[in-house]
Amino acid sequence: MKRSEINATHRAASACFAAHHWALPPAPKWDITDFGLGDFSTHGLTLVNLAEEPEYCEKLMYARRGQTTPCHTHAKKKEDIICRSGELTLALWPTRPASPASPPGGLIVPVNGTLMPLAPGEKLVLPSGSRVTLLPGVWHAFYPTSEECIIGEVSTANDDLADNFFLNPDIGRFPGIEEDEPATLRLISER
Repeated sequence: MKRSEINATHRAASACFAAHHWALPPAPKWDITDFGLGDFSTHGLTLVNLAEEPEYCEKLMYARRGQTTPCHTHAKKKEDIICRSGELTLALWPTRPASPASPPGGLIVPVNGTLMPLAPGEKLVLPSGSRVTLLPGVWHAFYPTSEECIIGEVSTANDDLADNFFLNPDIGRFPGIEEDEPATLRLISER
């Protein structure tokens, strides 16, 4: 990613958070990524780590229409994905998508505390204020269906280096950075 793209995204996300009255803690830890795919407008996500403790993690995320967080799963992390502003669509699978070993049937996920059955790959739309709980092993991809979306995540301990398993083997969790202008912030991956 170009540093100019990171700086512009930081400004846009900060403005969106402020417009929706999300005050960030002092010195928040920012993560702006294109997942190593080189196209942030298509595969991009902005994350701010609000709490990173041994037992739990809380993140605030920002995405624009057209940006998809690629399909992935976690072996250990249980997470609630919460649409804080806008509208968020998720696609969910009980096992690796398109796996020949995929069992028939779907999965049942808690949405706002109520169990909801879904077929593999079925779209789940979360309006503002709604949440879904994802257990370890549930494959998921998500994207905003509104112009902008603020997404919350509350989860068990987070391990970005060892507990993100992407469907696309070319994905890298943190982007390479091309320095085309001075940095307005340093990302988690640069510390």
